[in-house]
Amino acid sequence: METEAERAQNETESETNQQQSKLVAELRASVQAQHPAAKELDDSTFRRFLQARNLNVEKASAMMLKYVKWRKEAVPNGFISDTEVPNQIAQNKFFTQGSDRAGRPIVVLLGAKHFKGETEEFKRFSVYCLDRVCARLPSEQEKFLCIADLKGWGYSNLDIRGYLAALDIMQNYYPERLGKVLLINVPFVFMKIWKIISPFIDKNTKKKFVFVDDKNLQKTLLEEMEESQIPEIYGGKLPLVPVDKLKE
Repeated sequence: METEAERAQNETESETNQQQSKLVAELRASVQAQHPAAKELDDSTFRRFLQARNLNVEKASAMMLKYVKWRKEAVPNGFISDTEVPNQIAQNKFFTQGSDRAGRPIVVLLGAKHFKGETEEFKRFSVYCLDRVCARLPSEQEKFLCIADLKGWGYSNLDIRGYLAALDIMQNYYPERLGKVLLINVPFVFMKIWKIISPFIDKNTKKKFVFVDDKNLQKTLLEEMEESQIPEIYGGKLPLVPVDKLKE
């Protein structure tokens, strides 16, 4: 039987959902009136943009209009093909496999395999990866967890323009998709670069970046995911799947 506390909580959640649904409808009307192409977007997309702007319809509307315009220009075919990012795929640096305790897909980035190239191709690759990861999110899940492995990272891997471009795409065009980033095997030299990059990360996103001490790696992984979901390269059983092998 439902307790009074549970009833109160359910009523509060219901009121919150009703309020958000009203704001989503308001946001949809505002955006579609200015850009009809937005009618193809589902309510969950509008909700994520609302959350990214603290439920401020005016700010979320401006953000979404920028997104719709960007998407049309950056991804005119609706997707990025392998042939548009051959050099990035060849670096073999982006993988996925398994899910964390919250049901979020796990993504692994190997920083030492990234080398500076054409920034435009790297931007396309960022979209290519994000689209493929988001396409395999369970219906009840909207976010993913990222393990950013910096083992072996050095100045030969330094690409500040590329890093900032990827962050811009993530923050402005894929809001509320990133659940958490575990930065592991972080070399001391990277912290100098972090001081340059971090001011460009918005406050809410920055909270999702967690630096993991080497001695706490296994403990942290077990806190975040079941043992059966730990990637093979960290002592688990799941082999990593390269991003180009994922189905869209």
